[in-house]
Amino acid sequence: MGSYYALFGLEPSASQADIDAAFQRQRERYNPERVAELDPELQRVAAERSAELERAYNILSSPERRKAYDASLSENPAHEAAEAAARRSLTPRERSFALGGAVVALLLVATIWVLTGRNAAPQGTAMSEVNRPAPNFSTPALDGGAISLADYSGKVVLLNFWATWCEPCKRELPALEQAHLQYGSEGLAIIGVNLTDDEQAQGGDEAKIRAFLEQYAVTYPIALDVEGDVTNAYRVFPLPTSFFIDPQGHIRYVHIGELTLEDVAARFTELRSPAAAASAR
Repeated sequence: MGSYYALFGLEPSASQADIDAAFQRQRERYNPERVAELDPELQRVAAERSAELERAYNILSSPERRKAYDASLSENPAHEAAEAAARRSLTPRERSFALGGAVVALLLVATIWVLTGRNAAPQGTAMSEVNRPAPNFSTPALDGGAISLADYSGKVVLLNFWATWCEPCKRELPALEQAHLQYGSEGLAIIGVNLTDDEQAQGGDEAKIRAFLEQYAVTYPIALDVEGDVTNAYRVFPLPTSFFIDPQGHIRYVHIGELTLEDVAARFTELRSPAAAASAR
């Protein structure tokens, strides 16, 4: 987990009023009534995140505890500086050995890749499996018009809930864009659902969202959840949360956290297959 501020989607300079408001918004997402019907794995994650929120707020709501916490954040680990200095002071011979080791490692990886088969299906991270109808929605699109889930019937849809202040969301954007470019013509539709209601509560607007996405050259569709209705319908809790929806409109996998290109490729390869369609019925 990142800092307590990141947990609330705030900067360390946030006011106490901002912290109080962010805590209330986040706590509402983990309301026991909302998580009661979730899958066991998601209930576990929700309970863990709720406990994290309570711990974070306990610190940040107290001026004394917050001051001590802020001081701890400003202390950089000494070993990082030592390691950086050690890297700078490598002798030519040591650098030669390091380079040789890297070459050997690359050759080993290449050999394993060849022996295990270049065409093997991607595996990806294990995810929570479900099988329930995906709630339909229609929201404004960032580039104008509207985005409706019903328009993507017959495709494998990756619904990715994100926000500009979410660090894991930032890290996964290049993988999602690559998946969009690589598999979009084969039947994969990636829709980024921005938590616009939360963005606005923190002083953001569509211009900020657009500028943020331009930094990462994102070209897949972005839905603006202005009222929070889509987030509520899907019972999204931590960010990022992603839903893999099969061509028949059923949620088949839920993933909480950062996605990789291999994760997306594995789920797409599975869900577009005839066997996956048969198992969904």
